Amino acid sequence: MLSYRHAFHAGNFADVLKHSVLTLVLEYMTRKDKGFTYIDSHSGAGMYQLADEYAQKTGEYKDGIAKIINADDLPEALEFYHRLILSLNSLSQNSLSMNPADLSLYPGSPGIAKEILRRQDSAHLFELHSTDHVLLTEFCQRWRKVFVKQSDGYQGVLSLIPPPSRRGVVLIDPPYELKEDYQKAVKTIIKAYGKFSTGTYILWYPVVKRSFVDGMKSNFINSEVKNLLQVELCLQTDTEEYGMTGTGLFIVNPPWQLKSQLESILPYLQEKLGNNETSYSLDQLIEE
Repeated sequence: MLSYRHAFHAGNFADVLKHSVLTLVLEYMTRKDKGFTYIDSHSGAGMYQLADEYAQKTGEYKDGIAKIINADDLPEALEFYHRLILSLNSLSQNSLSMNPADLSLYPGSPGIAKEILRRQDSAHLFELHSTDHVLLTEFCQRWRKVFVKQSDGYQGVLSLIPPPSRRGVVLIDPPYELKEDYQKAVKTIIKAYGKFSTGTYILWYPVVKRSFVDGMKSNFINSEVKNLLQVELCLQTDTEEYGMTGTGLFIVNPPWQLKSQLESILPYLQEKLGNNETSYSLDQLIEE
């Protein structure tokens, strides 16, 4: 179908959760001098202009990143992500007087990775959408050791596992235009884990229909995958109506501190981004 454009949703509540986790995982990987490989199966455009027609049409970022950009009470675990967004918008931690609606830039996952990865690290980015692939290629022009391909991201992940460094982070973040993506994404991680069981895998999903998420969870539990964390932030209670009510991540081999970091992030995001229906969950689905 290839009609999905993340520009409509850049900076929304789902991005805040997903990208705050991604920054923590990538920052953790840089604590060792040895390089690592970052693989992104559905990369999007890399960077998004929040003033353009796509972001302005939905305004989703106003109920996401814009609600915390001026915050002075962030939990420590959110500070890295917060500083990164401020830096991209040429702001400092002390210049918290901007109008949040005037944010100009928001990074996709490649934009996050570009800010964190070092000279010894490499990135492999996959994007099928022709327009976003062009934008992604332009965004990556001055980035050393990055490889951008217009090809199937699921197969791309499997073709690169295990990485030469034996250190890797894989983000699988499909648009879920097709309901088959829910199981295809899980199966890709299960296959990749069979080849590279020490890698960290992050799988993002929308909560649109609970049965789809339950199916993903069941497939993981019935697999050989170990050390699986599930996190969710739901703005509304589950419904059979159309639309995303929440967002979640399955994380295989999370950094050891990540669960405790999420224990401080989730109630904060519930308070700042949510309402009286908002809830969160954090479960160690499978032990190490």
